[in-house]
Parts: sequence; structure tokens; C-alpha cells
Amino acid sequence: MANFSIADIKALREKTGAGMMDVKNALAEADGDTAKAEEILRLKGLKTAAKREGRSATAGLVLSEIVDGDSGKVGYVVEVNSETDFVAKNEKFLSFARQILEAAIAAKATTVAEVLAAPAEGGTVDDLVKNFTGIIGEKLAVGSIRVLSGEHVEAYMHRTSPDLPPQVAVLIATDAAGAKVAHDVAVHIAAMSPDYLTESDIPEEVLETERRIATELTLAEGKPEKIVPKIVEGRLKGFYKQNVLLDQAYARDPKMSVGQVVKAAGGTVTGFERVRVGESAAQ
Repeated sequence: MANFSIADIKALREKTGAGMMDVKNALAEADGDTAKAEEILRLKGLKTAAKREGRSATAGLVLSEIVDGDSGKVGYVVEVNSETDFVAKNEKFLSFARQILEAAIAAKATTVAEVLAAPAEGGTVDDLVKNFTGIIGEKLAVGSIRVLSGEHVEAYMHRTSPDLPPQVAVLIATDAAGAKVAHDVAVHIAAMSPDYLTESDIPEEVLETERRIATELTLAEGKPEKIVPKIVEGRLKGFYKQNVLLDQAYARDPKMSVGQVVKAAGGTVTGFERVRVGESAAQ
């Protein structure tokens, strides 16, 4: 009989989070050597991760944290994905996701590749993801990371379902005066999903496409050619109101634009980021 006790099983379970039978089998295979058993469990996790590479991980959660920066605040949002919502609300998964966020902040990561390469538990975040895949039994992934700096930065986390962790995260950066409306504007961003902060942030190729579509549509409607440019500009304004944060009708008072609300507070919004669980996988 292998040389290990119930206490050994319990200790290795607590350390790795693996199931009782997996731990027991690993200890038996390692003849009671806990270090070797842990290595066996890690290898099992790597094999499981490899088998699940082709599967889709579009559930999960978002986490955020605001830290001090060199000239203000820095906000971080990390999206950590699982295959099912059931796993996403598991306490061990929540702790695992928190480890990833902390590792990303410590490494000052700005891309998913940098997050995966960040040190964690004697290895990297990538190792952590692969190992935990074996423990959980689902494909897991770091979906995205967003980083935003500013004089004032805050985060709004939105739950799409009360029994799930946050599924939408918003970071907003403002000057000091804008801080008084930052939270309300962040809630607006979560609901209305703007793509750009200002009209000048829209890439020229996007504007050219929208202008071409508006022109073709207007001509197809049989409008007189001399008034087509005016109609096209009107349609572009509609595009701005749908996609540009400061041009959007404010969710709490549609009679005002977000820009008007911010201006009334005497502040300025300098940037924002919005992440919804699963969107990175769809791109």
C-alpha cells in the first residue's frame, strides 16, 4: 500500500484544488511522494489543456483594480474566460482570476501576451491557466486586458445576472472636476457601448465607409443630387450619436448629450475602456 495518509490527501487537495480521487491516484502513483504527486497533477492539467484547445471559452468574468500611477491613477481590467457560467461563479475560479489580475498589475502588462508571460506561483500565468484547466476540467483563457491612465480613474462593474460575477467592466478617466460625474458616465458606457470618445477618434477609413454607405443609400432613395451631401452629413451625425460617447444621448436624461453633462460639471473625460465577457472570443 502506498505510503500516504488522509492528512496527505487533504494537504495536497488544499494546495492544488484538485479532486479527491485525482489527488489520491497521484499520491498512489508517486508512492506517497507529495512533490512528485503534485508534478503528476500538473502534467495531467497540461494534457487536459491540450485536449481542450479547440473548445470555446466564452463565459467567465471581468475583474478590475485601480492603482497609483506615475502621474495619477491607472485602471486595470482583466477578462478571464471559462466554458460555462457554472465554473465562472465557482469560488476557486474567482480566486484564480484574482491571481491573474494581480500578476498582470505587478508586471504592468498591457497585452494578453504580457499577462500570460507574467510571473505567478513560481511559473507564469500561462502555466497557471494550463494547470487550473486540469483542475476545473474546462478550457480556461485570459480573454483581454485593458489599461487606462488619467488624473482620476474609476471602474464600474456590471452584473448581467445577480447570481453571476460581473460580466461587463468599464474604466473611465477624467480630470479632477469630471470625477463628480465619472461613475454615472461609466454606467452609461456599460449600457450604451460607445466605440469612440470623440468624433476625432474615429479612424478615417471608418468615416469613409460610413460616408460611402450614406451616399449610396441617399442616391438609391432618388434624392436630388445637389442635396445629397447635406443629407449624407445628417446621416453621419446620426452615426456619431450612436457611436461617439460625448455625442450620445445621456441614458439618465436623453434630452442632454453625455458631452453636455460632462461640460455642465466643468469636467473632461479623457478616456474610457469597456469589456464584456465573450466579446474578445467573437472578434
